Amino acid sequence: MDQNCGYCAGGEALAAFGIKICDLSVSQLILFKEQSHRGRVIVAYKDHVSEMVDISDEDRNAFFADVNRAAKALHKAFNPDKVNYGAYGDGGCHLHFHLVPKYKDDDFEWGSPFAMNPDRKYLSDAEYDVLIEQIKDALD
Repeated sequence: MDQNCGYCAGGEALAAFGIKICDLSVSQLILFKEQSHRGRVIVAYKDHVSEMVDISDEDRNAFFADVNRAAKALHKAFNPDKVNYGAYGDGGCHLHFHLVPKYKDDDFEWGSPFAMNPDRKYLSDAEYDVLIEQIKDALD
C-alpha cells in the first residue's frame, strides 16, 4: 500500500480524480470525475503493484475478468459505439485500466485516442450519483 496513491489511500487522494463505485473480485471500480466521455471508469487492482507481471496468473485472469465485467456494464448502461482501454501509470505506478466509452454522435475525440484528462466536463454530485447507479444496475 502506498499512502501517496489515490487508489490505495482513498479519501481526498482518490476524490481528486474519481469516486469509488464498488469493489470487484480483485479490483475496485472508480468513476472518473472528468466525464467528457459519459460513463468513463477506472478498474484499479486491489494492491499497489506496478505491472501485470507482478501478480499471479490467477489474479491477472481475475483482474481481466473485472475489466470485462466493467466493460459489459458500460455497454449495457450507456450503449457506446466503442470502449477504449488505456493502461498507463508512469507516475502513479498502480496497475489500472481506463475504460472510456466513445460515441459516434459525439465529435469529441471520435476516431482518435482519448485524452488522459481533457478537463472539460465535470458533473454535479447528483449527476455523478445517477451515473454510478446506472453502472451498478448494469453490473452482472
